[in-house]
Amino acid sequence: MMQPNLDLLIPAYVREFEPYIPSKPDAELKKLYRCDRLLRLNNNENPLGPPPGAQEVICKFSPPSGAVYPSGDSYYLRREIAAIHGIDPDQVLVGNGANEVITFVIKAFCEQGDNIITADKTFAVYEWVATFSGIEARVIPLVREGFDDRGMLRAIDHRTKILFVCNPNNPTGTYWSRKILTDFLDAVDGRQIVVIDEAYFEFVEAADYPDGIALIRQYPNVVVFRTFSKMYGLAALRIGYLAGNPDVVDMIRRTCVVYSVNAIAQEAARAALQDDTGHIRRTRELVAESKAFLCEELSKMGLPLIAGEGNYLIVRLPGSDTLAYRKLMREGVMIRPMTGFRYPDHIRVSLARLEAMEVFVGALKKILS
Repeated sequence: MMQPNLDLLIPAYVREFEPYIPSKPDAELKKLYRCDRLLRLNNNENPLGPPPGAQEVICKFSPPSGAVYPSGDSYYLRREIAAIHGIDPDQVLVGNGANEVITFVIKAFCEQGDNIITADKTFAVYEWVATFSGIEARVIPLVREGFDDRGMLRAIDHRTKILFVCNPNNPTGTYWSRKILTDFLDAVDGRQIVVIDEAYFEFVEAADYPDGIALIRQYPNVVVFRTFSKMYGLAALRIGYLAGNPDVVDMIRRTCVVYSVNAIAQEAARAALQDDTGHIRRTRELVAESKAFLCEELSKMGLPLIAGEGNYLIVRLPGSDTLAYRKLMREGVMIRPMTGFRYPDHIRVSLARLEAMEVFVGALKKILS
């Protein structure tokens, strides 16, 4: 049988897109790098895991229920989220991780010839989804490691549909204050959709940090992303959501994939929101302790740092980040090299338990000596 002609069948923007290659499973990595244990400091996961109530939901899930389709629109979870934020459940959409809701928004508003605007050193999925969908992604350089509000506004033209703002930014931890954000929204004046990605919302301690969902009533062009992967420790279950104006969300809902969010994820997320055991407080305390330790130790080593909000920081190395990654892997420490974020010679380190931070510092000293 003749092979299909992929050059004719596949759009150029898909053929030319460089795919993201995920890392191998931990067991395979340990064999590859000949290490007995592997500290995962690469994906900003919560070392405390899910809140106790969510853990109980996961443990008690009935196997026969695996044969039953989940709620197609995350009915009860949307009501829980809406009640917390004082909005209508129809203003909330739940997706299979925040990555899926990014896709929902781009598919709802963009067609070929349109563009989105984001930053050059931020969460890459906005750019990726636009590019492999045939949409131009305009990436604006950071200023002082933060999103450049004026640069983004200057990049707008008549085909701009969405502006993506990661607040706080991953990987720099910088954030827009309420004034910077509202001034930006005033300048946009409702002409484009402004997505505020608040994946690390629960980690932020700064007093002038804005709550994007609270701005939706005043700015109906705002769409806010949140996730259960980070603070709530449900990354393995892949669940996140967006919130927005009812008319805007109604349009986005038309691009949704029904039944994409599994039943365990929905119930565990509800339990996480209902948690009263101090999970967020304990996580914040852990992050603060580890951040203080790393900042002190790495500064002693003479390594420049970018340490803002969020459960991660960036370290500038005197050489290649990808080489450092391989050397650290042989020491059983997995970090995120930053070349892919357009930060060559930098690594991002997730803030975990103090013992893990001590191992990381020891391993870093060893490979740099």
